[in-house]
Amino acid sequence: MIKRKQEPVATKKATAHQGAATKAAPETKKKKVFRSPSAFTGLFVVMVVMAALTWIVPSGMYNTQPDPNNAEKTVRVPGTYHRIDKVRTEKDEKTDKEKKTDVRQGAWDIFVASVSGMSEKLPVIFFVMVLGGFLGIVMKTGALDAMLGSILKKMKGKEKWLIPILMIFFAIGGTTYGMQEEAVAFYALVIPVMMAAGYNAMTAVLVIVLGGGVGVMGSTINPFSTGVAASAAGQPLSSVMGVQAIILIVSLVAAIIFTMRYAAKVKAGQYVEDSRDKPTVATTLDMSNVLDFTGRRKAVMAVFGLTFVLLILSLIPWSDSTFNITAFEDLHRWLANLPVIGALFGLSHVVPFGEWYFNEISTLFLISTAVIVAIYYREFRRQEIPVMDTFVNGVKDMLSVALVIAVAAGVAVIMNNGAIQDTVIHGGEALLKSVSGGLVGVLAYIFYIPMSVLIPSSSGLATATMPILAPIADLVGVGKEVIIAAFATSSGLLNMVAPTVASLMGGLALAGVSYRRYLKRTLPIMIVFAVISVVIIAIFGLMGAR
Repeated sequence: MIKRKQEPVATKKATAHQGAATKAAPETKKKKVFRSPSAFTGLFVVMVVMAALTWIVPSGMYNTQPDPNNAEKTVRVPGTYHRIDKVRTEKDEKTDKEKKTDVRQGAWDIFVASVSGMSEKLPVIFFVMVLGGFLGIVMKTGALDAMLGSILKKMKGKEKWLIPILMIFFAIGGTTYGMQEEAVAFYALVIPVMMAAGYNAMTAVLVIVLGGGVGVMGSTINPFSTGVAASAAGQPLSSVMGVQAIILIVSLVAAIIFTMRYAAKVKAGQYVEDSRDKPTVATTLDMSNVLDFTGRRKAVMAVFGLTFVLLILSLIPWSDSTFNITAFEDLHRWLANLPVIGALFGLSHVVPFGEWYFNEISTLFLISTAVIVAIYYREFRRQEIPVMDTFVNGVKDMLSVALVIAVAAGVAVIMNNGAIQDTVIHGGEALLKSVSGGLVGVLAYIFYIPMSVLIPSSSGLATATMPILAPIADLVGVGKEVIIAAFATSSGLLNMVAPTVASLMGGLALAGVSYRRYLKRTLPIMIVFAVISVVIIAIFGLMGAR
């Protein structure tokens, strides 16, 4: 039999005393800290809600006719809306057999939507991944840190002026050609700049999203927003430039003041929780030990800067009727027709600047990566840095961003397949017909807010709704530019807050900023933007009312 070891009496008393003290002391429960849901969780909830709406909101459709401005597209015919059954049997024109169509979205549709969204956004996703590899190589050279350190040393005490300069730059991109998804590339540059200047990743997000977003909201010559809308409404683009320019200037001033005040508070030690965010694309720059800005690093940054300049130039539709500049087309044609050089570089297979999109800019970044590797190859060999592993690791850093973009696109897939868009458009048509001319622009603005969630593409939204709503302006006695301005401003506002906007969600993922905190910080300025837009649109509506 095994005997228990007997404890000394003193030990027993001490143990008993501790136990009594433990029982006597009140239990302290660990306070639970609320953690905001991830971007994936939030977007999944949105998809579930949208799928539920396809069961509740009646389905309907307009008759369509060929678009007079684009033979490949169709437009809805005003006054032809009619209800359709959510479950109906139709005859297949190809097989001449009956097929069942059910527009209600269920559990399978919710899960498969992200897969479909990824296939639709594949060019954007591939671009983001190539961008990650490109940045991985650039960061490994130390060139970006060396350049930023050099600039910030010279700007000591004046870093705050980077904010208005960058925001004006992004606003110009937004108002001229709708810089939005392309702005994802600039997070890699702006985040480390803001953090090295003593701010945080949220400051960089505000600079890019508010700067570019205000530009899109106040689109003056943006062919993908006001350009499409004016064309669909049968109006010259010049008719809407006045009201849009006023909204752009006033909103940009408000955005710059808001961002600079936030940045000043960050530097003063406020918003500590915001400064804990860990961006995907930035490392902390040690200003006490700045790398030397050597000749090779200067060459790397020259390629880096040139890449972004070419990115911007390639996406502006120069030959469009808005700009009517054919210089890039002429130069491209001349280069492509050179006897040997044209064929050797495959220039006949390249489209000219102004017609580039994500496939072309992905190729641009791949070429730039190869050039940077060639410039810094000796240093990579000397330091025994594996180039391909560095590139692949950079790609890996962007995988979460790529998945966020895919899931965000999946929300749009659910809405498109649910066949409830035309019902909502018809509701707006009935609403606007019942009001006076002075209020039609305000109500159009309110109507376009949910529509911008339902149809995230600004050009798609303009094509879908302008043929229906623009003629109402004539019926109530105001200019069509009021409806166009209402569309552009509300669509632009939603582009800065809607979780269905892939570029916003991708940018937040790059910055390591939660969607919930972003909304919390930006809600005041979004209200200001809405008030500015509504007041200016109402004034123009009253001035034009007959």
